[in-house]
Parts: sequence; structure tokens; C-alpha cells
Amino acid sequence: MSEIGVLEVRTGLLRLLKRVEAGERFVITRHDRPVAELIPYRGVDTDQVRTAIENLKKFRESHSLGGLSIRELIEEGRRY
Repeated sequence: MSEIGVLEVRTGLLRLLKRVEAGERFVITRHDRPVAELIPYRGVDTDQVRTAIENLKKFRESHSLGGLSIRELIEEGRRY
């Protein structure tokens, strides 16, 4: 990942954005200290999110706390 200064970002943002669109990543620095990253945008994969939610629902249906509530488990843990 390349480092670039704030001044370079201010004067060449359009050029940098084209490079980011091509897949490059940059660390933006101020006084030689990293302050931000300029990285390509990644969209949300809604199919992956839906799959994760369905997997969590299936996990919840197949696992139990043995009749205990979360509050009871917390109180039990505080005893020790």
C-alpha cells in the first residue's frame, strides 16, 4: 500500500480516484503520520448476509440453554 501526503491528495484527487478504481490502495499521511486509507469500495453481498442470518436461525433452533435464561447464566457466573 502506497503512502501519500494530504497535499498530494488535495492536488491530485481525480488521478488518485482512477488508480483506486483500478484496485490500488493508499495510506494518507499528515506530517508523516497515517491518518486515513483510500481503498476501493466494496458493495454489500446481500446473498451472503441472508445466508449468514439463515445459518444463525438454524443454529438457534438446534441449540438450547437447557431451560436457563441468559440472566440466570449471568448470575451463576457472578457467584465464582
